[in-house]
Amino acid sequence: METTLIIMAAGIGSRFGGGIKQLAPVGPSGEIIMDYSIHDALEAGFNKVCFIIRKDLEADFREIIGNRIEKICPCSYAFQEVENLPGGFKNPEGRTKPWGTGHAVLACKGIVDTPALVINADDYYGKDAYVKMHDYLVNSMDVNNNEVLDIAMPGFILGNTLSDNGSVTRGVCTVDEKGDLATIVETSNIYKDGKGGAYVEEKDGTKRPIDVESLVSMNMWAFTPEFINRLESGFIEFLAAGNATEMKAEYLLPTVIGDMLKAGTATVKVLKTTDKWFGVTYKEDKDYVIESFKKLIADGVYSERLFG
Repeated sequence: METTLIIMAAGIGSRFGGGIKQLAPVGPSGEIIMDYSIHDALEAGFNKVCFIIRKDLEADFREIIGNRIEKICPCSYAFQEVENLPGGFKNPEGRTKPWGTGHAVLACKGIVDTPALVINADDYYGKDAYVKMHDYLVNSMDVNNNEVLDIAMPGFILGNTLSDNGSVTRGVCTVDEKGDLATIVETSNIYKDGKGGAYVEEKDGTKRPIDVESLVSMNMWAFTPEFINRLESGFIEFLAAGNATEMKAEYLLPTVIGDMLKAGTATVKVLKTTDKWFGVTYKEDKDYVIESFKKLIADGVYSERLFG
């Protein structure tokens, strides 16, 4: 079965070029985090890559990573542009902020026609999640049910996804007895608090404890092509609900999928992974990321030259 890795990289647009964190070399041969993600996905069995970028970044993006990856596997490009809205809606004057991760994946309509896995460009997820997601896509996912969509996600342990350098936002999940996602709550301002974790309520600044053993979503979702079609109708509803004139409203995958769960139009299989996530949320994270890859190489997880 053909399967596609979708990489959301359009959000790097305004900072592309000098010293942008998502494209900073972190490997010994100049590899960026995306290189390791693609390597792990191909190793797990994915055989196509689709990059979601902005059109004005295409030439630079191809030079930095695209042209190299095209020599390894088939690649395609989807373009997330703020003005590309369905249903006759127009971008509000002056809005430059992208419409979020749901809008990003919607840009793949007509381009990605295989079961797929979507990831963030600047997150390192570990090998285990790719293996589990590919195995589920190929062996377990109901690819023919367009009424109740079959979606899957790796459940990361919250404590394995926190930064030493500041707070983060995570989709905190509860799972039912069948291993399916029951609820997902987008929770902001989560940080390390001694040996545990805590978060700060946005509405009133109240500090609350949070279980670091909780499972969280890291915006890594596996789905069939029908999910992309469903994003379009959902986005039209989102815009029609008054968001079309908002300057900062975002159509986000965790919210979309959470709404599908409530409506009974999707189920989400959660496959737990104990791998440690890391990324460059803060500029201070870069040194930690570099040292982490050095250790992975020393432990034999990767070779010094990733693609030989």
